[in-house]
Amino acid sequence: MSNIGEHEVIWKGKKFFLETVTVRGNDGSQLRREVIRHPGAVCILPILEESDSPDRVKVVITRQLRHTLGREIWEFPAGTIEPGEPPEKCAPRELEEEAGYRAKSMDRLGSFYTTPGMTDELMHAFVARGLEHVGQKLEVYETIRPEVVTAAEVFEMLDRGEFIDAKSMVTLHLAARQGLLGSRG
Repeated sequence: MSNIGEHEVIWKGKKFFLETVTVRGNDGSQLRREVIRHPGAVCILPILEESDSPDRVKVVITRQLRHTLGREIWEFPAGTIEPGEPPEKCAPRELEEEAGYRAKSMDRLGSFYTTPGMTDELMHAFVARGLEHVGQKLEVYETIRPEVVTAAEVFEMLDRGEFIDAKSMVTLHLAARQGLLGSRG
C-alpha cells in the first residue's frame, strides 16, 4: 500500500523537474518531501580491446568538468535520455558525443536507481565493443577528454579514490561481475 499522496510540480527545468509529494506516516501524520523527477540516463563502458587479463583489457574513460562539483572527475561516457528515446538509442549517441567512438555492439549490463532517496532517475548501464574512432560531438558547454587505459588502471584509480563517480563505479562492477574485464586475481 502506498503512503504517497498529492504531487505538486514546483520547478521545471530542461532535463528534469522538482515536485513535492505528500507522504502519510503510519500514525496518520503528513510530511511534504521534495523529489527530483528525471527521465533516466545511460552509462557506457567502452571496451577497446578485450582480454582475459585486466592488464590487457583496454577501456575508454573520460575526464569531465562537472559544474556541480566545480572540478573534473573521471567517469565513463553517460547522458540523459531524451523524451521518448529508448536507452538503446541513447547509449550509442552519448558514446559518440562524449568519447568519440561508434560501437559495433552495445549490450545492456543492467539498470539501477542512482539516488532513490531524492530522485527517480533510473540509470541503464551498457558495454560497447567493436569501437571505431569517429571524433567527439560535444555540446558547447561540455569539457570532456577521453583517455584509453587498462581495466587494471581503472581498478587502481578506484582503490586510490580517484574514480569516484557512482554510475561509473556501478557500471564497472556490473561488467566485472559478468567477466568482461578479465580476472582481478
